[in-house]
Amino acid sequence: MPTPAGIPVSPGKIIAVHVAYESRAAQRGRRPAQPSYFLKATSSLAASGDTIERPVGTSLLAFEGEIAVVIGTPARYVGPDEAWSRVAAVTASNDFGLYDLKAPDKGSNIRSKSRDGYTPVGPELIPATEVDPTALRLRTWVNGEVRQDDGTSDEQLIFPLTQIIADLSQHFTLEPGDVILTGTPAGSSVVGPGDTVEVEVTATSAKTGEALSTGRLRTEVVDGRGDFDEALGSVPAITEALQEDAWGSREEAGLPPAEATGSGPATGPDPLSEELREKLRAAPTAGLSAQLRARGLNNVAIDGVKSLVPGTKLVGTAATLRFVPNREDLFTSHGGGYNAQKRAFDALTAGEVVVIEARGEPGSGTLGDILALRAKAQGAAGVVTDGGVRDSAEVAGILPVFATAAHPAVLGRKHVPWESDVAVACGNATVLPGDVIVGDDDGVIVIPRSLVEEVVDAALAKEVEDGWVAEQVAAGNPIDGLFPPKGEWKSKFEAWKSTR
Repeated sequence: MPTPAGIPVSPGKIIAVHVAYESRAAQRGRRPAQPSYFLKATSSLAASGDTIERPVGTSLLAFEGEIAVVIGTPARYVGPDEAWSRVAAVTASNDFGLYDLKAPDKGSNIRSKSRDGYTPVGPELIPATEVDPTALRLRTWVNGEVRQDDGTSDEQLIFPLTQIIADLSQHFTLEPGDVILTGTPAGSSVVGPGDTVEVEVTATSAKTGEALSTGRLRTEVVDGRGDFDEALGSVPAITEALQEDAWGSREEAGLPPAEATGSGPATGPDPLSEELREKLRAAPTAGLSAQLRARGLNNVAIDGVKSLVPGTKLVGTAATLRFVPNREDLFTSHGGGYNAQKRAFDALTAGEVVVIEARGEPGSGTLGDILALRAKAQGAAGVVTDGGVRDSAEVAGILPVFATAAHPAVLGRKHVPWESDVAVACGNATVLPGDVIVGDDDGVIVIPRSLVEEVVDAALAKEVEDGWVAEQVAAGNPIDGLFPPKGEWKSKFEAWKSTR
């Protein structure tokens, strides 16, 4: 990018602030007490006019217009009063992020924000000596419409620019050319191929009173490669929480309002893409069970449980909870207060299924309507318990629950809540946290996460074949050689399939 004479701009590091604007904190509903940071790869730098790629198959590319501070002289253990003297210039930047890849990074943002071209800066620099760091203006346009407009006054920033510089200098040396992305205000949202995003920083010269500008930093979004290899690492996946954060609000994301009974679904990684969930919803447990058996897994059915509401389909990943048989002294120490059961329900994230080990004991409830409401508010997909359910009529109307029986008694009659997030034995099946749980009128099965894609694809393919066979049998054909198709019937089936 063009630079005034003598100002270094080749960064050794790019440091970004998570949240620094009051408007952004209000939008997120979370106001940090201290600044927090992440690093971006220098290979993510781009210039005005460059394009940015949104990988095919992803949908949550979000722009974040920001003021970039360029360090001019080394800063180590400097205070806020001298911090600005170490700055060479400010310019416009866009801290793009791909929220489809955000969950596995746990705040580091390596996959989501360090992709090539995801840090455009420029096009011009404003010398730091010309401006008051509390009087900068930041604006962002999408397709010509203003989407962000905020400033750097004490009322607008949670953390002043000088505090951010001073804080970072406590931990490492800020070197000439280092770039600090100082956070984005409210208004950040999702863009897609064909959209153009522009960012500009303006100020009034403290020396001459003239208007200063970085010019508009222009970036056009285009399609990019989307062939992620799950064998190598995390692949794109989204949850409602990620959609809400990327778009800026549930309304903008097209999501229904959060439940009034809670704070909305908890954030956290969802290892199942929506496409995979749809496949699992379409696949019957009988077909999935057959495919697991073909791969040597026979003990994957959770025996003895059925849905409180016939016709229910359950799909999610396991969050486990274990009860031990009631012993009065142990219930005194572990049964009351904020026990393991309550902690497990409070820790749920979107798309999870609570799988409860109750040893097949139906003689008391293992959850009731209050915990069912909490699970729903957290975005949980449902509950599977090999014990009983209290308030069964109410629970049935709240979320999908598969259980052995309804029972009015409280937990302490038969159980002590002991631990969560461990391997459990539910209905004679071993369930690990993160296993995939699928339930329907035939029952509930457990699928190891590493097998779920190939198992569901094979099950759906077999459904197509079985549907064709059923039509032939209904037409009066004998089963021999037809179920499953062999020889001539196999050829007929393949010919039919090629026409679909």
